[in-house]
Parts: sequence; structure tokens; C-alpha cells
Amino acid sequence: MNDVWLKKLPKPAQTYLEDRRLDEVECIISDLPGIARGKAVPALKFSRQDYFHLPDSIFYQTITGDWGEAADDDGFIEKDMILRPDMSTATAAPWTGDWTLQVIHDAYDRNGDAVPFSPRNVLKRVVQLYHDQGWKPVVAPEMEFYLIARNLDPAKEIRPMTGRSGRPAAARQAYSMTAVDEFGPVIDDIYDFAELQGFEIDGITQEGGAGQLEINLQHGDPLTLADEVFYFKRLIREAALRHECFATFMAKPIENEPGSAMHIHHSILDMKDGSNIFSGPQGGDTDAFFHFIAGLQNHMPAALAVMAPYVNSYRRYVKDHAAPINLAWGRDNRTTGIRIPLSEPKARRVENRIAGMDCNPYLGIAASLACGYLGLMEERRPVAQFKGDAYEGEGDIPRVLGSALSLFDASAPLHEALGHDFARVYSIVKRAEYDEFLQVISPWEREHLLLNV
Repeated sequence: MNDVWLKKLPKPAQTYLEDRRLDEVECIISDLPGIARGKAVPALKFSRQDYFHLPDSIFYQTITGDWGEAADDDGFIEKDMILRPDMSTATAAPWTGDWTLQVIHDAYDRNGDAVPFSPRNVLKRVVQLYHDQGWKPVVAPEMEFYLIARNLDPAKEIRPMTGRSGRPAAARQAYSMTAVDEFGPVIDDIYDFAELQGFEIDGITQEGGAGQLEINLQHGDPLTLADEVFYFKRLIREAALRHECFATFMAKPIENEPGSAMHIHHSILDMKDGSNIFSGPQGGDTDAFFHFIAGLQNHMPAALAVMAPYVNSYRRYVKDHAAPINLAWGRDNRTTGIRIPLSEPKARRVENRIAGMDCNPYLGIAASLACGYLGLMEERRPVAQFKGDAYEGEGDIPRVLGSALSLFDASAPLHEALGHDFARVYSIVKRAEYDEFLQVISPWEREHLLLNV
């Protein structure tokens, strides 16, 4: 096999393969939910191919495996896309039985144009909006998730995993190192897998839920960080499976426990001099800082259907359960939906605490950046800073997916930022999922309505 291309791989991938023979390459792309779709091919075949094909229908599929009627005027003919590798994303798949690499691909149509409803392309589009203004967006995602006992029966409640002490992880000990130690073997594998894949973890902490952990990533380029979250979800699931437990990124997997968020920190740099446009020469807040916040406040209700994409997502927004219920903004205030963390002026940033961990990372980051971008363009001011407990205020975000989708469908500015074709396909697929859900009769309905109404 011609190994010239192997010498051009990112350094962690080269280190992983040092003195080893590459067996297989997984050619992958994210669908709308964030599931890795693609093909596994022998390394020799991959070295000879510039692209491969998948049908565009992978973006019309619902989370249940059904289909939304989202095809274009040509009809549902499952046209082949041309998927080209982004070799900067090549990384190890260290849980496999042989020496395997993963490579994220970009989707193009037969004319060579980017497929507009591919999530990675949506994020690229939004980042380009910033670049066109001379700005460089920077993000830092935080990933919350639960380690749970193996659950093979959907009718049974989800329970926390059993820790190394032999006791179920029932304690709600936020930031406890002892609690983190309960999951030591899983966390060790997460660290090992991350190191082999070349990812830098900023920290792992125990969150407020039983068996709930948070991983923080270093700030950086939105596309690179979205790729890492996409990879991390798979990495964490594989680490959990090695230890007879599951990792779940559901927004609200366990009753009466906090939900799981993907908090997104944003800052914007001037591409000419690298300065943070949220901070002025004397270190004070700039107009751009306030405009960005106003964009989140004004457009996130319509973007919520992207950041909270499932019916379960809305179970997270419960007062006094560690998730925001409104779009108030505050400084160093974790009860608000928009938080300004403590920082030096050059590191001033805006944290979006609304997005759920169940969102597609490309789409969640794209939607959040799009809201901020619209604010920067509109140059409006946010409502006054909230001081105190924001849970005492009124909720101002949709409470169910159907309402969120209606706001999304009506938002022309958001469609323009994310792409009209994406907005069309996304809405159709999510409404197909919502219609499926509405046909399901829940245990609560059978218990309380069957003989009482």
C-alpha cells in the first residue's frame, strides 16, 4: 500500500499507527440527529479513493428510522452524494479489534456544491457569515451525560450505574472527587481514548445528577470543536460499554434528576488584530457584546427546535432543576439562560446554557452562533441584566417541541443564516418525529386517564 498519505495524517493518528499496519478506515458523516453514518473500507481501498457515495436520504431519516418527506422537486429517488474526506479529522478508533482510523467527510452534490442540509456544512455556512464580517468565532462546549445501568427494556425506568463501591450512584454530590472515583474505570478509558485520538480534555467533574458527569473542552474553532463533540459522543459510549454500563446523552434520562446540557461559550475575535470584540480598549463591555446577547435573547426561542430537538428535551427546562427556564442574562449567575462567566477582559465570553446535550453538536453550535450573528447585525440592546434568582422569573422559551417548531418555521432571519434548504428539511423531519411521538400512549396516560375521565 502506498503510504504517502499516511505521512500526511494528523500527528496523533500517525503516533497511533506507529509500527503498526492500518487495517480499516471508517468513512463517516453526521446525520441530523448526530449519528455517524458511512462505510468501513479496507485501508488499501481508502488509499485509492478520493470520495465515496451515500444517498441524500440519510438526512431525511428520523431518530426512529422512519422517513420525512423532505426530498426536493426530483422526488424521493435517493440521489447519491459525493462524500470527500477531510483528512484533518483523521483519528484513531481505539476500541476496535484492529487498527482502524475514522475520517469525517463533507457532503457535495453531483455539481460539486455543498449539500445544504448536511450538519457540518450548516456550521461551515454560519462560520463563513462571521468571516465575511472580519470576525473569527471561538467556542468552548461543555458536555454533560449520565452513566447508567444497562437498560435493555424501554418499558423500565433508567437507573444510574453501579459504581466501584458496589452501590448505585444515587448520591447527588456535585463536584465530589469521591463521586468521580466511583466511575474511575470508565473515566480512565475515556481519558485513554481521548489521548489516542488527540483530544485535550480541560476537565471532568461530577455534576448534580446521580451518575452525571461533565467534560469540558478547550476553546477553539467551532468546526473543530463540533467534530470533537461528535467524536466524543461515540468515544464515551464505547468506554461505557467496556464496563457493562451505558452512556446516555438524553436531555432528561432520569425522573427528578437534573437534565444534561451542552453549554456553549462564545467569544468573537477581530481577524485583523486578534482582539476580542466583546472588550473595549480599556477592558469594558462593547456594543458588540450587548448586541450578541440581544441576538440570543431575540432569536433563541426560534432556534430552540435545533438546540432542543426531541420531546424529551423539554423535560429539562424545569424550575430549580439546574436548567434555565428563560433567556435572562446575568454575570456569574447560573440560574440565567445566558451567563457571563468571570474572566479577564481579553477572555470575555457569553455562555449559552439553553442547548441540550441531545442536540447535534454541529447544529447546536451553528444555531447558537447564528443567533449571536443576527444580534450583531441588528445592533439591538438586550433587556436589563438580571440580578438574583432567575427561577423566580417567568419562563420565556417554548415548553414543547411543537411550539418550538412553529417558531422555527416562522423565523425568516434564522432560515437565512442557517440556509433555507436546511430549514425546510429539518422542519419536515422533526415534524415527522413529533407526529410519531403523538401516536404513543404513555404509562402516565394509562394510569391516570384510563378509568378516571
